[in-house]
Amino acid sequence: MYYAPIIFDALKSVWWFLPLGLIMSLLKTPLIKGWLGELVIRVSGALFLSKNNYFIFHNVTLPTADGTTQIDHIIVSVYGVFVLETKNMKGWIFGSERQAQWTQKVYKKSYQFQNPLHQNYKHVKALEAVLSISVENIHSVVVFVGGCTLKTNMPPNVTYGGGYLRYVKSFYLPVFTEEQVQTIIDQIESARYTPSLAINREHVRHLKAQAEPTANRLCPKCGSAMVLRTAKRGSRAGNTFWGCSSFPKCRQVVNTS
Repeated sequence: MYYAPIIFDALKSVWWFLPLGLIMSLLKTPLIKGWLGELVIRVSGALFLSKNNYFIFHNVTLPTADGTTQIDHIIVSVYGVFVLETKNMKGWIFGSERQAQWTQKVYKKSYQFQNPLHQNYKHVKALEAVLSISVENIHSVVVFVGGCTLKTNMPPNVTYGGGYLRYVKSFYLPVFTEEQVQTIIDQIESARYTPSLAINREHVRHLKAQAEPTANRLCPKCGSAMVLRTAKRGSRAGNTFWGCSSFPKCRQVVNTS
């Protein structure tokens, strides 16, 4: 019996499962999930923030004392500068403003991840070093996308999806003139690396090096060896950081994220 026509007819009825399965697999990859999270911010910002009052930068890589840091989004306005960190996650999210680690719970499995407010702190400090403005006018914002649910009380600068718009617009008193805003825009443009695959690869390499606890590091200030330490007090208690081995002679500190 000749089975080829039967097999061909069967394949015709299910062929569309193949590209659908491929698309579903791609949507689960960290790269695509991250891109979709970025897209939420790009689209909502373009639709609901006036281009005359708000100027948005995406995927900004800035130099730091220990390499580079990558900021998802920066919003510049007369009402302040807003630094956005996006997290594309699912499940339940538990954490508090001061906890070093937050928890993601998906069904019966739990995962730890760094407090994104602490993670965004380095972004704020990197931007402060570039701009000639007070850090009081640079606001950290964490935006969760991906269908997760925040199960603990969060500060107002931790939001879902387009909720960041409400937080940004809650600042309505001008703190900069239009001339100062243009200066800030020029400073960011001048300091940022031109987006490219090479820059992204170098940033990823830098992050992997930071994640390796045995990696050799030298103090960017005095050249002595850096030592991995843990903050014991203050708002960053529990966070690890690299401190100069020449302390207290040299007090240089490098964050681990």
